[in-house]
Amino acid sequence: MKKSLVFFMFILQFSFSQNIGLYNQFNGRYDFTFVGNTLNPIENSFQTTPAVLTTSSATLALNPNDSIESAYLYWAGCGTGDFNVKLNGTDITATRTFSNTLTQGQSFNFFSAFANVTSLVQATGNGTYTLSDLDVSSFISLHAQNSTNFAGWALIVVYKNPSLPLNQLNVYDGMQVVSFFQNFLNVPLNALNVIDNVDAKIGFLAWEGDSGIQVNETLRINGNIISNPPLNPGNNAFNGTNSITNSNQLYNMDLDIYNIQNNINIGDTSALIQLTSGQDYVMINAIVTKLNSQLPDARITFPAPILSCNERQLQINYIVTNNNSTASLPANTPITFYADNIVVGSSFTQNTIPINGSETGTILVTIPSNIPLQFNFIAKVDDIGNGTGIVNEISETNNTFNLPLQLKVSPNFNALDDLVSCNLGLTKGSFDFSEYEGSVKTNPGHLSTFYSSEADALNFTNQILFLNNFEALQTPKTIWVRIDDEQNGCYSLTSFELFTKNCEPIVYNAVSPDNDGLNDFFFIEGLRDIFIHFKLEIYNRWGRLLWTGNNNKPDWNGYSENTMGNNEAPSGTYYYILYLNDPDYPKPITGYLYLRR
Repeated sequence: MKKSLVFFMFILQFSFSQNIGLYNQFNGRYDFTFVGNTLNPIENSFQTTPAVLTTSSATLALNPNDSIESAYLYWAGCGTGDFNVKLNGTDITATRTFSNTLTQGQSFNFFSAFANVTSLVQATGNGTYTLSDLDVSSFISLHAQNSTNFAGWALIVVYKNPSLPLNQLNVYDGMQVVSFFQNFLNVPLNALNVIDNVDAKIGFLAWEGDSGIQVNETLRINGNIISNPPLNPGNNAFNGTNSITNSNQLYNMDLDIYNIQNNINIGDTSALIQLTSGQDYVMINAIVTKLNSQLPDARITFPAPILSCNERQLQINYIVTNNNSTASLPANTPITFYADNIVVGSSFTQNTIPINGSETGTILVTIPSNIPLQFNFIAKVDDIGNGTGIVNEISETNNTFNLPLQLKVSPNFNALDDLVSCNLGLTKGSFDFSEYEGSVKTNPGHLSTFYSSEADALNFTNQILFLNNFEALQTPKTIWVRIDDEQNGCYSLTSFELFTKNCEPIVYNAVSPDNDGLNDFFFIEGLRDIFIHFKLEIYNRWGRLLWTGNNNKPDWNGYSENTMGNNEAPSGTYYYILYLNDPDYPKPITGYLYLRR
């Protein structure tokens, strides 16, 4: 017999595997069945010539109203793995794999593979399923040394039927081992919700069990031994049987379903599966539970809200769903909204939400000023504001939806000084503010543009293009600056003023009134239309006043206003007194000029 020999030959055994955990959950009018077959012609403990086949068949026979929801194919064997097989002639490649290594002086490898074959099984329906091209022949001779040469396959078929009660069906998988050297195994099953234990059942997909080895071999749930005699006695649970077909010739694999109505209690959210073996080497690959359940399952989601610049009030358009549930979600289920775990709003569902139904809602929330611009916005359904719910649900861990948000704010900017330029006449001035294009920005990545009016700045129109020679026709003049953060679409506006001042005039003291276009008049730059109240007096060298001018008279062209007859002033030196009549220039400007004819 296998394993008893192993005990005497080896002192130590090491086994490496993957813990069994929840793979998928179904809530509704669901049930399950197994379909599969071994590739061992006889149990490996009794093989005189070690052998494993490459193909075998099994039959799926659902009731007429059963509708296939999902179908999962598992195949396993000795060795490091064959992950490409055929199911009814269709190529199947593993999408998930499991492995286990038994070390007894040398390594004995085992593998299991998984593929979702729902579409194929839905299209085929009832009938014969043949798995082929599963080849472990290169590992048979090694594993025959301790009678662990095997291969096999199984389909876990989840189906829906409107006449079924509302159930919660969980599929768990992985690969864990119980054996002589690891003779106690605990497998906790979580994510349960037991409302009614009537017709509760559990199914096992296991590899390498032997009918002839029953040394301290037990299967317990919540501490109670479960059995299905005569097929699965309490002291030999994994013995090459298929309880769906009532066969005891499923050599070195088990497809067994047990009623656990009296072994699980209403209100349980988990169960503990315990296996023992004093000799047999058993690998658990998948476990399926079916429990009566009438619970809602509230979830909430929302799309990213529309963010406006400098706005901390958000409109949240949310949807509460009750999908994959077995009961309606009651009205007035509380909803709480958080910004970085700070409550910012609350609401309630308005109506009873049926199974697989949903309800939309809208809420305005204001994000407090002490919340940073970047934060997590969280919506929790079935939450009264402190993480506590009032509705018993299928899952209490999927009520939260979290979306990172970053509020949009207008860019910061540096204040700009007002500019002053010389009055060019009637308050006109020329200005250079090209340096302001860079200095106004606190972030070099921002864009700064300049405008003559606030309306232009707001509308992005009539941009001032030449910043180094801007002519203001009249001052004071406001220049508007728009600073854009092109990443978030926000902008800021600032402004500065342009002023002109009356600068001291420049006197050109040469006059030659010969109508050649050069110096025909006594020209003083920066005088006319600037010092509009000026008074200019021209004297000859003897101190006689010849001419008086102001902003309304033409410039002096060498003629005397106070001479009878010929009023041409002769060539020579003359003197002027210029009264600017400006508070910044209280003293007159005096000097001489030369007249040449």
